[in-house]
Amino acid sequence: MPPKFGTSGLRGLVVKLTPELVGDHVAAFVASCDMGTGLFVARDLRPSSPDIAGMVMAAARAMGVPVTDCGDLPTPALALAAMGAGAAAVMITGSHIPADRNGLKFYTPAGEITKDHEGAILAALGTKQMGAAGPVPTPNTAAGPAYVARYINAFGAQALDGQTVGVYSHSTVGRDLLIKILQGLGGKTIELGRSETFIPVDTEAVDPDTRAQLRDWAATHDLDAIMSMDGDGDRPLLTDAAGDVIVGDVLGQITGAWLGAQVAVTPVSSNTGAETVFPDVVRTRIGSPYVIAGMDAAKGNVVGYEANGGFLMGFAARGLSALMTRDSVLPMLVPLIAAKGQGLAALVVDQPARFTAADRLQEVPVTASRALIEKLDTNNDELAKFVAYFEGQVAGIDRTDGLRITLTDGRIVHLRPSGNAPECRLYAEADSKEAAAKMLQSGMDTLGRFLVT
Repeated sequence: MPPKFGTSGLRGLVVKLTPELVGDHVAAFVASCDMGTGLFVARDLRPSSPDIAGMVMAAARAMGVPVTDCGDLPTPALALAAMGAGAAAVMITGSHIPADRNGLKFYTPAGEITKDHEGAILAALGTKQMGAAGPVPTPNTAAGPAYVARYINAFGAQALDGQTVGVYSHSTVGRDLLIKILQGLGGKTIELGRSETFIPVDTEAVDPDTRAQLRDWAATHDLDAIMSMDGDGDRPLLTDAAGDVIVGDVLGQITGAWLGAQVAVTPVSSNTGAETVFPDVVRTRIGSPYVIAGMDAAKGNVVGYEANGGFLMGFAARGLSALMTRDSVLPMLVPLIAAKGQGLAALVVDQPARFTAADRLQEVPVTASRALIEKLDTNNDELAKFVAYFEGQVAGIDRTDGLRITLTDGRIVHLRPSGNAPECRLYAEADSKEAAAKMLQSGMDTLGRFLVT
């Protein structure tokens, strides 16, 4: 399958991300979008990322754009540095997908590209590069420390006094900065599972082996929480003291409420507890560009978050400036600070009684996922057969993104193709954690049957 340009930028197999293809997309980006003072470039820790970063910088220089090389850096730290300098940015990352794939994320000086920018870039493909190389890239070593300082300055050096946090480092590019942030806030850290081999961690669908490992670490060490991120550091993974994962939409609810947000913009896949927490909730399709578009339309004290935990801050509050890109650190720090004295598990229990669980079937062609959704949406007999596995009946259907089926007892099952990988994703929502987990297990078994028939 050739690389695809869409909601998450350019994604594809490493062997298909040739200098010509990468150069074409970078040239189109430069030709169609505001570069401001230049282009900042950073990368995750995949083996292929340094070479692809070189391709990006060469293409930008060939367009006459001044380039700043930020090296290994998490996506939100790159966005913070670039926006602060009035520059555009490209992040080389495949996020949570396997190491044989990689990609580019594009940013204008205002933040992550919108759907309008995406259309403009696609229309500009084929732009001829100028050929006269610009200046040699300027190294930037200040972006990482500035990202650390953002949180220490806002929360203070005693914010995490007396708390011990395990940091599951694996191969996330944000691992060392996360440790510095926690220690700078007065916390004690224990590093866990550092890897020099790239490990794809999906914070929205944490696999059973990883969940078991997190619980084992929690049992071995006296921890208040375990923190981690996906490969490029824009999606959080947070557990309570027992090592149980706290889902991303709950982190978003807690963080947004703590900041004093009046409006929350979140995809249709996030749980419906948001409607209880916030005065106004705007639902979108899944993907940060849709969330950003909703935030731009809403204005005011608005935040955005996704079920994967990525959090976007649309206004200044509590000593923090706005940051219009997915961030992983804020939605982990706020719950830990807010829970001080009672523990994260108790804080989560205080949230509205709506619980979500998510997983995905991998190596499923997008065409197969779409065909299944169309069959369920247009054939009432097939839909009834599918829903019967959940021991329920259909009360309503939302087609905002995929097929979101509300059952008569209030439970929800949501089916959609992944936007950036050959995966079919399944979301379940219920009024208890156990019921959501049971639905997810039934759904994954059922999904496999329906996809092969």
